[in-house]
Amino acid sequence: MAMPKWERKARIFLCVFGLFLSVYALHVELSRERNPDYRAMCDLGESVSCSKVFTSRWGRGFGLVQFFVAQDSPLNQPNSVLGTIFYTLQMGLGMSLSKKAAMLLVFSSWVSVAGSLYLASILAFVLGDFCMVCVSTYIVNFVLLFTNLRRRTAIEGMKEKAG
Repeated sequence: MAMPKWERKARIFLCVFGLFLSVYALHVELSRERNPDYRAMCDLGESVSCSKVFTSRWGRGFGLVQFFVAQDSPLNQPNSVLGTIFYTLQMGLGMSLSKKAAMLLVFSSWVSVAGSLYLASILAFVLGDFCMVCVSTYIVNFVLLFTNLRRRTAIEGMKEKAG
């Protein structure tokens, strides 16, 4: 049993793009913390500003972790750090063709999509901002979910034929 070429290429592209977006988001956040006058390439106007989003309370721990630990706790990481972990996990687990790996890929994708929907609603209804980097990560997360659901279905079908 081999991974289809389309899936391998799609996964590599999506995970590398997601990693790029996450690292860029972290760069913008750290640059803005060091220099409040820093203007990121994705800051196009008053209501189109990714640095405003990344430095908001929702830019760390989804705005929720601070209710359980101190705001400067090591557990209250920027969302971009969580994204880096997620895309690395997706890439690594994506190399395995086991049923358990497929289930973990799907589960983690559902979590990322739930997080994307939550953050998109914060973006639209609370912050009233448009963040190109954020929306791009939401799209990557949805496409990864679709890819992972297809993989799980294919692996289950192959296991049934073999079994």
